[in-house]
Amino acid sequence: MSVAARLAAVKERMARAAEAAGRDAATVRLVAISKFHPASSVREAYVAGQRAFGENYAQELREKAKALADLADIEWHFTGHLQTNKVKLVAPVVSTVETVDSTHLARELARRATLASRAIDVLVEVSVAGEAQKSGVVPADLEGVLAAVEREPSLRLRGLMTMPPFGDPETSRGVFDTLRSIRNLHGGPARLPELSMGMSSDLEVAIATGATLVRVGTAIFGERA
Repeated sequence: MSVAARLAAVKERMARAAEAAGRDAATVRLVAISKFHPASSVREAYVAGQRAFGENYAQELREKAKALADLADIEWHFTGHLQTNKVKLVAPVVSTVETVDSTHLARELARRATLASRAIDVLVEVSVAGEAQKSGVVPADLEGVLAAVEREPSLRLRGLMTMPPFGDPETSRGVFDTLRSIRNLHGGPARLPELSMGMSSDLEVAIATGATLVRVGTAIFGERA
């Protein structure tokens, strides 16, 4: 099955899920997670109509952005844990960082965005499930990070992101519901319009619980090498 065919199948899943949830399919955007897949696969998805792509590693993002620099309207999202010493690789090319989880990272991202004369959209990653091995700000500290992003002219606060524990999609439902509730405690959609949640295995549940961005890799690009 080609990348284009798998992409079409994912978009059909998203459309069906939106219809089942009584939502307009246009309110949910797809971020194609291309980590560990070659730039040629990204280009194939781009030709098939996809524009937003997610990368988890700063060096890989920089290399792919360079290889695909001719695609003027490609949109890069950074979706992995971002170390402050790698921000300099990401800031010149990224449209959105979905994984800001500290005031320190927000300040460094803003500094690098300013040096690059760019504005960057930001989602704050929330550790809803509290898994030690995953990044994200704990809910009690969220407001401080949100305020830190809002103080920076080169950053645009757009919403929240979370990663549920790996497992049954129904396990994800509680995490996604909680993230939506957390958003409502911090200004709601007016302040935080985006909720990035859901992947290949649980995108239907994510859409049913209010996701505006879903991050899908394997279902589009196949298993990683």
